[in-house]
Amino acid sequence: MSFYHCEKKFLRQRALLDIPKVRELEPHYSAMHLLFAWLVLGCSFCFGQAAPINDEDFVSYSGFQVWKIRTCSNEEDQFALQMIRHYKFEAWKNSDAIDAPIGVLIPPHFLEEMKRKLAAINITYEVEISDLQNAINDENPIINVSTITTKMAHNMDWTSYHRLDDIYGYLRYLADTYPNLVRLIDIGTSYEDRPLYVVRISNSPTADTQPAVWIDGGIHAREWISPALATYILHQLVEEPTNAGLLLNVDWYIMPVMNPDGYEYTHTKNRLWRKTRSKTSSKKCRGVDANRNFGYKWGGAGSSRDPCAIKFRGSNAFSEPETLATSNFITEKSKQIKLYLTLHSFGQVFLLPWGDSVAYPSDYDEMKALAKNAASKFKRYKYRVGNLAAVLYRASGNSADWAKSIGIDYSYTVELPAKDFILPSSRILPVSQDFFPALEVFAAKVATLNVT
Repeated sequence: MSFYHCEKKFLRQRALLDIPKVRELEPHYSAMHLLFAWLVLGCSFCFGQAAPINDEDFVSYSGFQVWKIRTCSNEEDQFALQMIRHYKFEAWKNSDAIDAPIGVLIPPHFLEEMKRKLAAINITYEVEISDLQNAINDENPIINVSTITTKMAHNMDWTSYHRLDDIYGYLRYLADTYPNLVRLIDIGTSYEDRPLYVVRISNSPTADTQPAVWIDGGIHAREWISPALATYILHQLVEEPTNAGLLLNVDWYIMPVMNPDGYEYTHTKNRLWRKTRSKTSSKKCRGVDANRNFGYKWGGAGSSRDPCAIKFRGSNAFSEPETLATSNFITEKSKQIKLYLTLHSFGQVFLLPWGDSVAYPSDYDEMKALAKNAASKFKRYKYRVGNLAAVLYRASGNSADWAKSIGIDYSYTVELPAKDFILPSSRILPVSQDFFPALEVFAAKVATLNVT
């Protein structure tokens, strides 16, 4: 939107927001003051939140809608975010830029009120998902078991999203079938006593002597495409002979599901659950955002001390058994691991440290050049490349920053394609096939580095 358009829009908004109490207080109120005053004075909904649902109840998103709210000024942007906070809606904003739309999950009983509030000040929106539960139901169609061959030694494929048992069954299958290439490592247990598995792939006769790539997925439970891609990478590296070149002088450590408790919970109770499943200081709210729980700049900007917030940082760094076990393992291998890659969704962007503020490592240009080279291999989906805090938002205590801080030179967060976390299973293969060639770039770089 042009400046002229926004200025005209603001004048209309000022007329619409002609509140006597505000005029009496300050004749030259900014747009932000006017908007905020309108929000507070007209905020009949602020204290009418429904009681939290039982943690063990199945969460249906029937009638919920996902809107993309579009703003054209900092005042509008701040107003929209303030209104969302008052409603206690979940919002997703893939950038701090003003022109970046704000994704908002809106319960059915607030739809009409939100329409009125936004229309009153001419802020536009579009309905991206008209019924979230329908989108969830269509995301992963039930497989007809009779069509699956009984000769398979595992249940894994990349045409549907799989439960944890299928994923872990596939990891065990790879270790049993390719013992000279694959080792399944149990690095600890989750809060609910599920194993935490890392797969080591190496054709070296001597352990830990080759430089290595680390890849993890599923740190955020609802981001189903990341474990799916991680297992697809395993399949390609181990079971496709044409990819043998990627194993020359390079070891691979792959952890498909860092947050197994949360991942299972998204399949059984709440599709949009993000955090771990540990108990917190709040009786009604469980779980920690594992990607705000790592020990570099823990507790800073972009994390929350509120146990009920989706970005809750935890009681202390590495409070979660999942992040503690993972960090201990990576630290032990830090002289060998030269590249760290953590898979997330959504946004289609390669993110570089640092996340706590708009600051750049001394080797940022070199890191960015490598990421851009990798991203150039994508043909179907286009990815941006840049600093996490500058391109998206601040996120203290994230795993990639921590990996960089302990000496892993090349450390990246990748936000994969999705539509507000919901990606139909029919797109698992297109996303995975598009992504895999980027690993050739990373492997070629890592192969030139020495284990110190």
